[in-house]
Amino acid sequence: MVASRGVRHDSMRARNLAVVLGAIHRSGPHTRAALAELTGLTKTTVSSLVSDLLEVGAVTESGAVRGGERGRPGTAVSLSGHRVATLGLEINIDYLAACVVDLTREVRLRRILRAGNRNSDPAEILQSLRDLVKETTAEAEQAGLRIIGAALAVPGTVEGGVLRSAPHLGWRDVRVADLVDLPFAIDNEANLAALGELWFGSRETDFLYVSGEIGIGAGLVVGGTVFRGTFGLAGELGHVVVVPDGPACRCGGRGCLEVYAGQDALLGELPAVTSLVARLESGDRRALEACRRAGHALGVALTSAVHLLDPGRIVLGGIYAPLFPWLEGPVSEGLDGRLGHMRGTPPALVVSAIGADAAVLGAAGLVIQQVIAEPAQLLGLQDAG
Repeated sequence: MVASRGVRHDSMRARNLAVVLGAIHRSGPHTRAALAELTGLTKTTVSSLVSDLLEVGAVTESGAVRGGERGRPGTAVSLSGHRVATLGLEINIDYLAACVVDLTREVRLRRILRAGNRNSDPAEILQSLRDLVKETTAEAEQAGLRIIGAALAVPGTVEGGVLRSAPHLGWRDVRVADLVDLPFAIDNEANLAALGELWFGSRETDFLYVSGEIGIGAGLVVGGTVFRGTFGLAGELGHVVVVPDGPACRCGGRGCLEVYAGQDALLGELPAVTSLVARLESGDRRALEACRRAGHALGVALTSAVHLLDPGRIVLGGIYAPLFPWLEGPVSEGLDGRLGHMRGTPPALVVSAIGADAAVLGAAGLVIQQVIAEPAQLLGLQDAG
């Protein structure tokens, strides 16, 4: 019976920690008195919980503010960026990336390792990523930060910590859950990029994010949550058919959007997106035609997405972000021409506010959200009190 009461006490304390930290995250800073009013917890309970959060570095107290009780000043409690941090990771076709973000969502470190990962050996790439993790983690620790969890963005489908299929990497059924000795998550690059846009970019809560890379993915954010579908496969925009009798696609179909608007189609023989931007800025006809053709195809595919999903805003990210000045016109024309008779106002078409960093930031942000939701588990406070 005593043990049972102890378990219930720990469970209740864990819930209360999440309530208090959640209130600070959503609308802080607040005084302890204000937190008691917001959460409905007693002042004594709030004071004890804040002390625990202070001890592990999740929050900080500073400055005198009005506490909400008879106008008496109190000390403001806010999220701390000084001790606790998360690690976002990304495997892309052309690079590996790592990003350290503190609880205030300030980016503290960014590292990119250029690499040719197409049709690669998973063991070699994962070892390179482990080395990057060790280097980044050590640098974060030197800055006084403690990495409490990591998440990885991958260009493929994920199930139960296993990368089931990443055709452009040439990987199938690769287990990466033991990549780091930390609480760890793995998710599709487009989903995490959409969350990165939500948490670090426009901060809109409803939009369709389109990630242009070698493949083309999409993340639908509804009410601040990514819609994943029954099997987690929602968002494969790159395999929407835009020309039924078009060229063969790697998926086995024909005329898919990826064939017309993926990175390979846009770059041709050019080595990088920066090279294409330079050509576009100089008025190169072939470069302009490549963007016009890609934008037209993207407009066709997005028309189907709009009919099905009815988003109010479409965000173009990935390689589409630097190409937005040349893609916006063709995409908008395609949308307006096909949607004009169906609805009065087409969805707003905007460029990502964070560009190529979206996926790795979304990965780091995913862990931050887990910390906010479960501070007892992730900060080691199960036995507090």
